[in-house]
Amino acid sequence: MKLIFEKSVPGRKSTILGKCDVEQVSLPESMKRSAAPALPEVSETDLSRHYTELCHNVHGVNCGFYPLGSCTMKYNPRIDEEIAALPGFTGVHPLAPPETTLGCREVLDKASEYLCEITGMDGMTFQPAAGAHGEFTGVLLIKKYHDSRGESRRNKIIVPDSAHGTNPATAAMCGYQVVNIPSAPNGCVDLEALKAVLGEDTAGLMLTNPNTVGIFDENILEITRLVHEAGGLCYYDGANLNAIMGAVRPGDMGFDCIHMNLHKTFATPHGGGGPGAGAVGCKEHLKKFLPASALMDGAGELQVRSFAGNFLVVVKALTYIMTLGREGIPEASANAVLNANYLMRKIQGTFEPAFDRICMHEFVLDLSEFKKRTGVSALDVAKSLIDYGMHPPTMYFPLIVHEALMLEPTETESRETLDWAADIFRKLYDLAETDPEYMHSAPHSAAIARPDEVRAARNPILRYTAE
Repeated sequence: MKLIFEKSVPGRKSTILGKCDVEQVSLPESMKRSAAPALPEVSETDLSRHYTELCHNVHGVNCGFYPLGSCTMKYNPRIDEEIAALPGFTGVHPLAPPETTLGCREVLDKASEYLCEITGMDGMTFQPAAGAHGEFTGVLLIKKYHDSRGESRRNKIIVPDSAHGTNPATAAMCGYQVVNIPSAPNGCVDLEALKAVLGEDTAGLMLTNPNTVGIFDENILEITRLVHEAGGLCYYDGANLNAIMGAVRPGDMGFDCIHMNLHKTFATPHGGGGPGAGAVGCKEHLKKFLPASALMDGAGELQVRSFAGNFLVVVKALTYIMTLGREGIPEASANAVLNANYLMRKIQGTFEPAFDRICMHEFVLDLSEFKKRTGVSALDVAKSLIDYGMHPPTMYFPLIVHEALMLEPTETESRETLDWAADIFRKLYDLAETDPEYMHSAPHSAAIARPDEVRAARNPILRYTAE
């Protein structure tokens, strides 16, 4: 489709403004543009059709099944959006006097109370703008803790090979040396490999539980005990919190700090470049290092963002928690686990899971043998799913599984949708045997078929240049 700039016609307008009924004030010449801004000129009809066409060319959870693993792309209640749109929340100024923002302060306090209860933490900050930013903040807490104790020699962060890619990047950004340890054959942390790298230079461990292959590590208490005995701290990546919220608390597993993707686990549409919130919680011994906004407790020593973070995302999260309540939060996570196991077993017998055991909120299919036999790759299968109205799952991640497809159906999908999805996977499994070439060129019905992804990554076109 054409860009809105390419649809522009000089002199065309979409509004008719009445006569100005206030005094006109002209800017001094030094403040005026030398040329008019290059804005598109289109009619209201063309403008409406342009955005409708854009809408038709994207796939969201309101369009169809969106099983993107480890991302919790779930449908969120509209009430969360409605509450966040209340004028008292949208109209507040970040520099407003504290006595005029008591309602906003109550939202932050109440959200902090509930999230501390859900995670087993003692303190919370909402400053981080998103998950990776929350990771950065959490590891800085660990760094502040060790520095305050005169233990700057602790310069290594341990990260399993199944971790999200942001984990080693975050540790490196905070000045730590990343120590990568392999997973055991069951997909969990290899205890012997962990013991071998622990020492006086250990600052901490970054871990997701359940992990990226969707398995809850049954050795989690032993893992955190070993790290603590070595003098390190344990950081919990909350990307997969959707699987355990209300059932198991990271604080009770032995973790010292945690980030949460409020925009994934606790409502707000995930993805699309919109605002997120990477709230960070911690145990008592780290509370004094938490960032604090003026709206909360006055400026703290550590500041990672201006003001109180993405406040309206916190409003949505609080609405979500209060709507579901003490019974609804664990029910949501239980349904996420149930849906994942149901879909995994419905697919099994065609594409096989990388780890044939009960999973949590997501599971990983291993198409290595399938590709050897048919020549059809995980990428081919993912692209073919688009023709059936399904968003592809995560491809080629985690790296410990070759030809991986990672699916997370979330708790908001119905049994009928899961049956439909499993049926499509079975159809593609059979199609790979009879017509693999068709799958090599998929998708056939999408607005864009198969772009040159290598070229797009190496030579992206990031801006429009007018002629």
